[in-house]
Amino acid sequence: MRLDSQTGFINQAQVVASPNCDDRENFSEPEALIIHCISLPPGEYGGTAINDLFLNQLDSAAHPYFAEIAALKVSSHFLIRRDGVLVQYVSTLQRAWHAGESYCLGKPKVNDFSLGIELEGLDTDENGYASPQYQTLAELIKALRKVYPQLTDDRIFAHSDIAPGRKTDPGPFFKWSKVFVA
Repeated sequence: MRLDSQTGFINQAQVVASPNCDDRENFSEPEALIIHCISLPPGEYGGTAINDLFLNQLDSAAHPYFAEIAALKVSSHFLIRRDGVLVQYVSTLQRAWHAGESYCLGKPKVNDFSLGIELEGLDTDENGYASPQYQTLAELIKALRKVYPQLTDDRIFAHSDIAPGRKTDPGPFFKWSKVFVA
């Protein structure tokens, strides 16, 4: 797996370009990785709903939960599906809209200086996350660090770390020991 420093795209990722992004403030480089989880509808895996949400195409009538979130304009840089497939929505050179109101590394506006990685999962699912997801996540972190060496272990955060009380992901079943790679 390799990150092209000129384009900000991972060579092995399936690219699905989200319109929910913009330029980073002052064209700054990423200083933090934020780990999230997502499943749409909650607790259901597979399907196209995550892509649809990040592309502003989610059918609000397809599920009661979708009516609550269909109007959101959100994205993430990456999604790692249950089978380990990596999807990239936004170049690492741009700001994805993943962190919301948050605070990290002593600063607000976390989207300005972070990369968002979504894992297909649910923070309360005791089955946690699948082994292929951890493998892809480790490979992704290694590839990102080759271009952004500042993304050290102490700069990898849970969404719940940067938005306490508002977010709980990736949750108690996420195995942090599988994240920290050499």
